[in-house]
Amino acid sequence: MPWIVLAAAGVEAVIGYPDAVHRRFPHPVVWIGAVIGHLERMLNQVSFGEPLRRLLGVVTLLAIVAVSAGAGLLITRYGGPWAVIAVGWLGLAQRNLWDHVQVVAKPLAAGDLDAARAAVGMIVGRDVARLDESDIAAAAIESLAESFCDGVVAPLFWFVIGGLPGLFVYKAVNTADSMIGHREPRWRSFGWASARCDDLLNLIPARLAGALVAIAGRGGWKMMLRDAGKHASPNAGWPEAAMAGALGVRLGGAAWYDGMLSKRPVLGEGRTPEAADVPRALRVYLVACAILWLMLALLGFLWGGFAWPH
Repeated sequence: MPWIVLAAAGVEAVIGYPDAVHRRFPHPVVWIGAVIGHLERMLNQVSFGEPLRRLLGVVTLLAIVAVSAGAGLLITRYGGPWAVIAVGWLGLAQRNLWDHVQVVAKPLAAGDLDAARAAVGMIVGRDVARLDESDIAAAAIESLAESFCDGVVAPLFWFVIGGLPGLFVYKAVNTADSMIGHREPRWRSFGWASARCDDLLNLIPARLAGALVAIAGRGGWKMMLRDAGKHASPNAGWPEAAMAGALGVRLGGAAWYDGMLSKRPVLGEGRTPEAADVPRALRVYLVACAILWLMLALLGFLWGGFAWPH
């Protein structure tokens, strides 16, 4: 299985998921999101009361997990290794993450703050009109670090552990968490199960992602161990704090969301980020991905040499 996972990672790194293809054939995550959105509108009714809404949220999560696992099992059983590779790369986001952050880095380096704000607005949820150069750089770096776990390490981890069903289940849960796993009154009860399940599935990958960032950046261990627990998320703080330490900058801190000021904890120490730190973070990310690939190759040798499963 590690060789199959590595092959899928290689395919995704080369071609990503081009916008031209996405416009004609929306990414499968969009399909999952459409199902989750439909179930949420149908089952998350205020009139149902909080206990029932929490129960229906659990039912929703179980339904999408069952469908996702079943789809992965069917493709694996009847399609074989090549089908697993052909479908599995769709669950990874190495290339797309790189591309999205690069789109921020280029105008930011050129001093075009309006273009940089527009670009970073595609990957973060904060009020981009308020962002200056340092804020834009910080937002891009934080998104890169957190998404290294969600879009790269965790999908590969569950792909190795559970095959295509494991990958599909992770992507379904992660999508549910991003859509309904919020603390606002509308989703607090209905999305509770999705949020907790996502936290659980990212528990090991987040710490692995943080370690990879620290290794790739030749530093960051101290900040990761000291500051990871400050983050509101039990997992996102690990790669973010490691990246802050590797770059020698401060991440986190106050940020505006939907007109409201959020006083987030500060991760790391030193100066605030600047435009030049975004390419530095991308280099750390690239090296971390390479180390992850080497780990997959080593695991492949330990698993069974070069033998291709039949």
